[in-house]
Amino acid sequence: MEMRERFRGYLPVTVDLETGGFDNQNNPILEIACSFVAFTDEVLSISSQHSWIVSPFQGSTIEPASLKVTGINLDDPARNSIVEREALQAFFTLVRREMKQASCHRAILVAHNASFDHGFIKSACARTGIKRNPFHPFSTIDTVGLCALAFGHTVLAETSRRAGFDFDDSRAHAASYDAERTAELFCRIVNIWPYTNPQPGPVVPEQGGD
Repeated sequence: MEMRERFRGYLPVTVDLETGGFDNQNNPILEIACSFVAFTDEVLSISSQHSWIVSPFQGSTIEPASLKVTGINLDDPARNSIVEREALQAFFTLVRREMKQASCHRAILVAHNASFDHGFIKSACARTGIKRNPFHPFSTIDTVGLCALAFGHTVLAETSRRAGFDFDDSRAHAASYDAERTAELFCRIVNIWPYTNPQPGPVVPEQGGD
């Protein structure tokens, strides 16, 4: 199975962010993690994982309740964070490399509550002046809806268990852990779905473009 054939020329990239709140204009990204997937003998699985620790942007507001949930200690000397623009550029460079290897023309963001992560990334690009965002500007794949359909639940921990995966609650809300669990769920759903490659139909132009 070719990725470009299965997902209409898009490369699905599973993403998880940890942030300093819910407002993508004023609260900062604190962690970025992604999982890339690939087909091997018709089975989709995780091929690589990457993460970045991000410094809050100047003038941002950080909600104490968010830090309590994530367990992030901004004063930890071992945190080794990098500025937002540098993290995004490193992230996007990897995405473009994977796109090229898979012969895909664009990436599509896969996430649990995808509009949240998608909105933060778009706001960060605008804030840092990054023009070339490899992700589709408005389309995403949200594993919340997929999990509701496949497993009858929407919470990441419970859907992971229903899918047959262990879920360590003590590691939840770390971007790298949640991205990996979300990617596992996405792969499981793709692999169990009774997909057959349809015959091509007439090309209908998209409204709004890619």
